[in-house]
Parts: sequence; structure tokens; C-alpha cells
Amino acid sequence: MLKIKELIVVEGVDDVDAVKKAVDAEVLPVHGFAVRSKKTLDKIRFAAERVGVIVLTDPDHAGQNIRDTIEKAVPNVKHAYISRKEGTKRDNIGVENANSDAIRAALEKARYKLVEESETFTLEDMDRYGLSGAAGSKERRQELGQILRIGYGNTKQFLARLNHYGITREELDEAASRLK
Repeated sequence: MLKIKELIVVEGVDDVDAVKKAVDAEVLPVHGFAVRSKKTLDKIRFAAERVGVIVLTDPDHAGQNIRDTIEKAVPNVKHAYISRKEGTKRDNIGVENANSDAIRAALEKARYKLVEESETFTLEDMDRYGLSGAAGSKERRQELGQILRIGYGNTKQFLARLNHYGITREELDEAASRLK
């Protein structure tokens, strides 16, 4: 079983169970918006200084809000993403619905946001790669986000993630070549 040294932060106890089935790691549930408590954020800060932290939240709006809260309080965390497709069972979206392979893949590709954001990609690149303003661009962003493990976003959010996470043009070209 894959052993991960970093603390993995998830939303709830069902997510803890799913992650522990996939990897050997310490996992902290933040119980949704209870993440804003000083005690929880202090635990995350302590772990970030000692072993590192990977944030793995649900691929939905609430998950993004929790991720943003953690990053604002503890800026040196890594981010891991599962896709909406991987995290959806019936009408329920969450890490707890992802299989072990998807969770391992997300954790293996966890990335830091860059302190100095690069400007490798522009809105023109989004158009060139068919990620904006074209039929199927939403689906292309979803699939590329899954391949690159940077999550899904609208055009502006996806562009920011490409630049925030230091994706290289070569990485994007290789990922785009794998699109259906």
C-alpha cells in the first residue's frame, strides 16, 4: 500500500475511510465549515511545518470554499483533486465516492500553488486548446483537469490553476494529446 508522509485533510469521516482504504496516511477530517475553527487550523499549521499537508476536498463549491479557507490560513499546503465523475455516486458528490485508484492518482499528483504565479498561459491559449468559447470546451476542461489533476474550473479558474500550479506547456500538450 502506498505510504504518504503528509497529513491528508478531508471534509468528513466518510472521506477518511475512503482515503485510508487507498493509502497508508494520517487523515484529518475538518467536518465541513468547522475548518474555520482556530483549533483545526492550528492542527493543520503544525502538520504543515512538520510533515506537510495535502488538501483533498470534494469536487464541488463547498469543497473549494474549504480548500480556499485552508490555503488562506496555511499557504504552503499541496492540493490534490478528484474529478466530479470520479467523486459522483448517484446524486452524491464527494471524495467518499471515489475508488482507491482515483484517490491514489490524485494524491500522487498533489501540487503546491506557486508563490510567484507564472504567466505561462493566457486566454488566447485557452481558445487555442479548445478550452474556451467552443462547443465542448467545458468537457475538455473537465477531462484535462482530471488528467493534470488540477480539478475542474470555468475558463478563468482553469487558466489560473494552470498558472498557479506551474503546469508547463509540455505537460499541457501531452495531456491535450490524450483527450478523446
